[in-house]
Amino acid sequence: MPEGHSVRRLARQFGDVFTGERLAVSSPQGRFSGGAALLDGHTMVAAEAHGKHLFLHFDNARVLHVHLGLYGAWSFGGDRTFTGSSSIGAPRRVGEQESPASGDADASYAGPPAPVGAVRVRLASGHGWADLRGATTCETITEAEVQAVLDRLGPDPLRNLRGDAGRFAANLAGRKPTIAALLMDQKIIAGVGNVYRAEVLFRQRLDPYLPGGALSDAAARKLWRDVVNLMSDGVADGRIITTAAKYWTRRNGKTGRVRNADGTVSLPAKTASMPVRADAHYVYKRNGLPCRVCGTVVLAAELVGRNLYWCPVCQHS
Repeated sequence: MPEGHSVRRLARQFGDVFTGERLAVSSPQGRFSGGAALLDGHTMVAAEAHGKHLFLHFDNARVLHVHLGLYGAWSFGGDRTFTGSSSIGAPRRVGEQESPASGDADASYAGPPAPVGAVRVRLASGHGWADLRGATTCETITEAEVQAVLDRLGPDPLRNLRGDAGRFAANLAGRKPTIAALLMDQKIIAGVGNVYRAEVLFRQRLDPYLPGGALSDAAARKLWRDVVNLMSDGVADGRIITTAAKYWTRRNGKTGRVRNADGTVSLPAKTASMPVRADAHYVYKRNGLPCRVCGTVVLAAELVGRNLYWCPVCQHS
């Protein structure tokens, strides 16, 4: 399913193209007709993400709450002013993907096309539209209910508020489940999914089966900082890249990111290209292949319903 960086990109996309716009909200599929009616004709005032949850706030104090889950995806379209990714989602058979729009949207835009497939909800303004399909959660809720959702979630590395590193370390303290299992628990840390789990544990040389409570406070804070950096890069890149450039055998020629002196990430017009997909990860989906660092065969095993990938030598406790 899309991890936290993709949902943050979604929030930014919605904020860019819909904030301040009065929207027509409908449910072509019909399953969300009641919720759509509460939002139809109102102005979207803000878009925010926390972990894997997206919240679109409207001027009548109602909020569209979406969790894409394993099958959900958004698609976008519109005129030349309506730019951004043409789709962000998680088709199960394909994996997490984003299809960037070319920037040459239809100059003769005359409104959204007829819906195709089971469109749960459609948002439309005078300049463009967004369609949601297959989401695990799609509901209209109150601001108080938004807060109740947030209260159930752990700290979001992409927010990285003051005290969040300590909160994450405290969430691990004394816990018997494995660190690999805890990283997938959204009450412990919000937004980390299977790719980031495998990759950050490798980068920190942590045994995935180590109990969470066995990490020192310093090690937990170091782990948090690496997740913050990786996910911030993911927001900038629109994909998950965790490997150092020395492991890239090929590059795809696309514009890459630059980390500024103040720690922020930007995308200047011309920078070094990014790796091809096969070179982007250390261990994720590389079971049976040699570890990029030590050459040992990468292993895989199911843990909390998802495949875990790790190097038994580099990550030996």
